[in-house]
This record gives sequence, C-alpha cells and structure tokens, in this order.
Amino acid sequence: MRLPLAVLVSFSVVFGSCSPAPDPDPEQNRLTFFEHLGHTGLKFNWRNLTCPTCKALFVILDIALLSDTNEEHVARTAGEVCIRLHLAEERVCRSITELFRDDFIRALQRSLLLPREACALLVGPSCGKYDIYAPWNVTLPDIPKPPVTPPSPPKPGSPQSRILFLTDVHWDQEYTAGTTADCKEPLCCRKDSGFPSWRRREAGYWGTYGKCDLPLRTVENLLENVAAAGAWDWVYWTGDIPAHNIWSQTRTQQLSELTVISRLIHKHLGPKVKVYPAVGNHESTPVNSFPPPFIHGNRSSSWLYNSMAEEWSPWLSEQAVTTLRHGGFYTMEIQPGLRVVSLNMNFCAPENFWLLVNSTDPADQLQWLVHVLQESELKGEKVHIIGHIPPGLCLSSWSWNYYHIVNRYESTVTGQFFGHTHMDEFEMFFDEADKTRPFGVAFIAPSITTYVDLNPGYRVYYVDGNYKGSSRLVLDHETYILNLTEANHSPGSGKPVQDPKWELLYRAREAYALPSLFPADLDTLIQTFVKDDRFFQKFWYFKHKGHVSEPCKDACKTTEICLLRSGLQEDLGKCTGHHGFVKKLIRSTRKIVC
Repeated sequence: MRLPLAVLVSFSVVFGSCSPAPDPDPEQNRLTFFEHLGHTGLKFNWRNLTCPTCKALFVILDIALLSDTNEEHVARTAGEVCIRLHLAEERVCRSITELFRDDFIRALQRSLLLPREACALLVGPSCGKYDIYAPWNVTLPDIPKPPVTPPSPPKPGSPQSRILFLTDVHWDQEYTAGTTADCKEPLCCRKDSGFPSWRRREAGYWGTYGKCDLPLRTVENLLENVAAAGAWDWVYWTGDIPAHNIWSQTRTQQLSELTVISRLIHKHLGPKVKVYPAVGNHESTPVNSFPPPFIHGNRSSSWLYNSMAEEWSPWLSEQAVTTLRHGGFYTMEIQPGLRVVSLNMNFCAPENFWLLVNSTDPADQLQWLVHVLQESELKGEKVHIIGHIPPGLCLSSWSWNYYHIVNRYESTVTGQFFGHTHMDEFEMFFDEADKTRPFGVAFIAPSITTYVDLNPGYRVYYVDGNYKGSSRLVLDHETYILNLTEANHSPGSGKPVQDPKWELLYRAREAYALPSLFPADLDTLIQTFVKDDRFFQKFWYFKHKGHVSEPCKDACKTTEICLLRSGLQEDLGKCTGHHGFVKKLIRSTRKIVC
C-alpha cells in the first residue's frame, strides 16, 4: 500500500502509477488506480472532480508556482487538505508536506505537464489526452541473438556458489519495546506511539507483528547468525535501510543509518566477503525522490550516492564507484565468467515524482545495461542482475524495455534478484515470440523487517558454481526466519530469548518437489498450484514467512497465480479481470509503503 500523503504528494503518486503501457487500456489503468486508492485508506476520490474544476485547479497551481512566495501557501493548503480529508494524522500531514514540498514543486515546475494532461489522467479521457509516459525504446545492437540452449542440471558433485541475500532492513532508531503496536500513525512500536491499553498489542523485544520495523539489536542478531552460518561466496544486498517514518526523515539521519548498517555488515561478515549492494527506494529523503543525473545542485542525489560510494568502496571497483556516483548503478566482475549488474530501480518507479520531468530511460541506465550485456555476451560471461524494485512493478515502458533486453540476452542473464515487496515470491518471464516458453525468473526475496505482520527473514541462494561451462543458474534457495512468537517469549519465563537462532523455514526444491529452479520447472510449479491447492497454500504460507492469518482461496488464489506469471508491468493489467484483484494486490502481495 502507499502511505496517505498530502495532496501535492498524492499528485506524484497518481502520475507515477497510471502510465500507459504499449497498447494500453487507459480507462482500465485509471479505474484500477482509483480502486487502489480506495483500499489504501485515502478518503478523497479524484473522480468527484468535474473536468472544468480539475483544469481550473491545475491552472491555479501552475500560476501559483510561478512565484516562490506562493510555494509556502501551496504547501500549507496541501497540509490542511490532508488533515481535513483525514488522509493521515495531523502531525504526519504537516510534516510530510513540509518534507516533500521543495523537491516535488521543483519537479513539477520542470515538468512539461499541462492541465489537460493531468486532468485526463485524473478524471478520464473525456477530459483530454495524456501521454506523459509515452512508449519509448532502447536501441539493441544489430547482432543476431545466439541460439538458445535449454539449461540442464550440473553434473553431480559440481561446485556450487552459496550466496547470502539481504533486503529491506528498515531499521527504526525509535523502536521501543513495550509501546503500542496498534497506533494511528503509519509506523508504530516507537517512542511516541504511546503504551497499549486493554486489547492492544505491545512491541516485543526482538520485533512485532504489526505496522512496525526493527530495532538495531535484531539486525545485529541476524548478522551474528549469518556470520556463524558461513562461509559465503558473496552477498547481494538490495537496499531499504531506513524505517517507514517517511514524514520525519532527514538527510543526516539517512546517511547515518547507511553508515551504521554498512559497517555492521562489514564487521560481522569480515573483509574477505564481497558485498554487492543495490539502492532501495527508502534510502533517499523524501522517500522515492531520485532525480536523474541532469538535476544538479542541492536537489540532486549526489549527497546520497557519494556517501554510498564511500561506505561501499571496500567492496566495489573504482569503475563501479564511478557509475554509482553518477546514477546509483554499476557492474563488476565477481569471478572469471560471472558479472553482476546492480540497477537503480528507482528510475523505473511510479512513485519517483522526478520522472515527471523525463521518464524516458532515466540516466540512460537501460542503454548502459544493453552495452554491458552485449560485452558480456561477446566474452562468454554470465550476468546476474540485482535491484530493489521488481521489474513487474515498474513504469510500463521501462518494464517492457527491460523485459525485451533480458529476452534478447537470455543466454547471458542467468539470475535476477530483487526485494521491495517484503514477501517471498517470484515473477516469470516468457519469450516474446513464443509466449508459452519460460526463459527467465525474477526471484523476490523476503524482507528482514517485520513490516507488516511478518517474521524477520533472509534468503540463501545456491548457484551453479565456478567452473568451466557453468550455467551460473540458481539451483536452489533457502529462507530463514526469526520466529517472533518464540523469540519474544521463552518457555517457562515468558521473557525474551537472550540469543535467538534464525531457523530454516524451507528449501525450495525439497518443499515443492522440484528437480531444479530453472524457469521451466517454476512454470510447472505454477501449474501445480492450479491443480493442487495443498502446494499453493504451502506457497502462501512461505510467502508470508510463516506468519499468515488466513488461507488464500478462490479469487485470491487466481490473482496470486496470475501475478506469479507476470514479470512485465503490462501483464499485471491482465490480472484485473479476476474478482478482488486490487484488494488482494494491495493487502497481500504489495503490502509496502513506497
């Protein structure tokens, strides 16, 4: 779900979430988004606006923003609207409008958005035409795609690489055990959340099921456990360090948390273990604010990228640090024959309001990706792609181009690894020519944080290892959790366990009786979910890291299976034909404050 914001910030969410896909259905996209708003608690409905009123509002806004003196009035008005429409608590409304004001207004001033385009998007096509995120294409080299050889399992006894995967830490400095886990604000279990009264839950020592993030001690306990469970060949870490208190964050706080967590990982895993990080959407403040590199000065992301470069330089090459400073992405050789590409998925995020200025391949990242993959193909390298936001949740044109690229280089891209949803799931990729042939899978790993109603967790991947002719494909994976019910209440005393152990929740191949985790096998697994409900309910339980209140049946199940087959944003729209799609999409599958 998306955090209820003030009206100005709501504009950015709207414009970032309703982009037309190739061959779009604009009215369906619009209706889907408005139903989405209804389920996130937003009381205000843009469909209540008439076309003339909408255009008048945007004309007034454009005129008001011509003068810097009016920015304060616009922000104050937005805060009042947020309060009166009960979009959030008063303190949150006032804080978030102040925090988002400057960046959002600068982005809006630099955008080419016209009132008729905005209102066509908000009210409907009868009010005008919108093509803010019109389709665009990256250029692929005029080199034929090599013949595709179906993958085969490695010979018994072949080397394997053991990879630790960490994502969505969401450390909350204000987490306080004993406070209420059922507060009115978007994030609870904090110093200012108050203390629980009768029938209200309280924050546990190691974490809490609810709208709560994690205390630092739980993050440290995780790192102590994974250090003891080594050795690790390397680590993928796909971001989101700060907590979900997005209305009260500062750059100083974000950088401090980046430093603390980066150094803790280095301390516990040791200097010999390479860590390959990716940028999450919560690293910036305001959240999701990632301007393209042509935005300079104080509004740029250099404050963040430069600090990342300093903290991550022990793990990264000089060339990787250079592109990280430029746009938050990089590539590195992990081993001879294997390369990692770390993408800045914020340049595809619907919530990144800076894409109002220009959403066409921001930072030329995808064109750069094509160049990297072509070079790797010529050298016979295999490539793993890591990033925070899964490609199926991206802007439609970005998502389509990414899909097109990995389809072209399917013999080179042998692993895709993401986080962000906090759930344990995956997205399938099917050949563009033969839509029944699965060629890839994006693995989506569970979060370290509990947000929302989850056990803390992490992932281990087993990949075809370092030897000549290795496929470098994922062979198996394991998910580990910290069972909060047991960790917070030791048998007998009822007090927190002093040194809780993270336990294995499941091994994928064993749990699903699979010969491998190759795309064809996971496609077969999805078909098994359709036929055998026991297997699907097992997936549903694992998806929520062993903490789920009710089974997923009927329309919920149909939607979940549809989503698993959707590595392309455009395909998500095909799931909307199922009853209850948006409700389950927001409540169960995309339960994230972006």
